[in-house]
Parts: sequence; structure tokens; C-alpha cells
Amino acid sequence: MTVKTSRKCFDPSAILKARDLIKLLARSVPAPQAIKILEDGIACDIIKIRNLTSNKEKFVKRRQRLLGPDFEDLEDLSQDDTLADIVSLTGGSTLKALELLTETYILVHGNTVSAMGPYRGLKELRRVVEDCMANILAKTKQHPIYKIKELMIRRELAKDPELANESWDRFLPNFKRRALSHRRVPKNVTDKTKKTYTPFPPAPEKSKVDKQIETGEYFLGKVGKERAAQEERKEKQSKRKEEKAKEREAEFVPPEEDRPKKKRKKAQD
Repeated sequence: MTVKTSRKCFDPSAILKARDLIKLLARSVPAPQAIKILEDGIACDIIKIRNLTSNKEKFVKRRQRLLGPDFEDLEDLSQDDTLADIVSLTGGSTLKALELLTETYILVHGNTVSAMGPYRGLKELRRVVEDCMANILAKTKQHPIYKIKELMIRRELAKDPELANESWDRFLPNFKRRALSHRRVPKNVTDKTKKTYTPFPPAPEKSKVDKQIETGEYFLGKVGKERAAQEERKEKQSKRKEEKAKEREAEFVPPEEDRPKKKRKKAQD
């Protein structure tokens, strides 16, 4: 497809706007909306979001954050509405809130996000979309709802002429990521009940040598220890043989059957 200008063309940048118009139509933007790109001060930006995630499951999940829940009765909301009106009427619609705050038109279609509007709004929108899809592991949270809150505060601060030449960092919220502690949970939980106070320390646990001295194994020689271990193994083997023999004999025991009772004949008179 080629784009050419005619002799009636008086704007040299019209050929570039026509190129953008074809791009928007190819991304399923409605024709009445796409024609607005020919107006002055309106630009477009097509953000590719598929390569910002590692797999498709994460891509679908993060793209849904941009879309937000379905909205129906939000058509009456205009650009002049206050902060409270945006919060109440959008009702959690992330896409509609971003459109109102950045003064742009947004269409999420497939693997791209198409946007139309002023250059400043497109710049803010690209930052929000890329941070949301990349989910950058930073100290701040990257969900679009936090960016929307920041844009709302910036919109209110812009109305005050006294703050035009000052830094707005002190007014902006600082949402920190809550890192959950991954402390290892002990396997054996100790008893923390209150015990009676004793001035003496607890007795130390007996070591392996102490236990051998009590049983007399410590004083045996190498031959004696081997003989004791052999006897212990023989005892365990004999116990196992007895248990297996009982299990085998239990299979041959006939089950008890209910014998029918014999009827006694009545004595004839």
C-alpha cells in the first residue's frame, strides 16, 4: 500500500499522518476515531507488549490489568470531571481512567496497545503500559492503579500556579513493595508454655558414650561388640520370622460359619 499527496495538498506533514492513519486502521481502530489523527496536535503510538513477558500466561494476566473490569455507564464522563468523579464513575475501569487522565484514546488489541492523543499524554501512557507489562522488580509497585493515583494527584497539582516551579515529589505517594519474609519454619515447634522456675540448670543430655557405659557395651572389646551386634540381629530376625509365620497361618484358619439349628420334634402324646 502506497500513500501519495495530490496537488491540492497544502500540508507537507499530511503524508506522515496518512501513514499513521493506515497503521491505526490495521490495528482495528474505528474509522471515525482514526480520522482524528489528521488534526493538529494529535499523534499516535502503537506499543508492542508481547515481548515484555516471558510466557503467555503472564502476558494474559498483565494485559487484563490494563483492561480492568467491564464498564457500561461511563460515557457521560468528560475531561473536566474532578478527582472524586473519576474515582466514583470509573468504578475500577483501568482503561477508562487512563484515557481520562492522559486525554488519549486507548485500544488494547492482540499483542499491541494503540493510543491516540497529545504527545504528553502518549508519553505518560507508554510509561504506564511498559511498567505494567514488564512488572519491573523495583521498590515501587507497578500495578496501573498506583500509576492512576499518581496521575490524579499530578492533575490536581497542575491547577495550582504557585506549585508550577516547585518539585512535586513531596506530594506524590510512595508505594513500597511488601516483601514477605521467607524465614525457615522450624520442623519441631518447642513448647512455649510457662514452666515453674528452678534455680538449677537442666541436666545435660546423655551422650553416646554415656549410654554405652550404662549398658556395659563401652567396656567390651572389638570381638565382644561384634558378638553383641550379631545377637541383636538374630533376635530381630527371629521376631520377624514369628510374625510372618503367624500371618501365613492366619490365611489357613477357616472362617466361622453359622450352623442351622436343628428343629426338635414334638413329643407325641
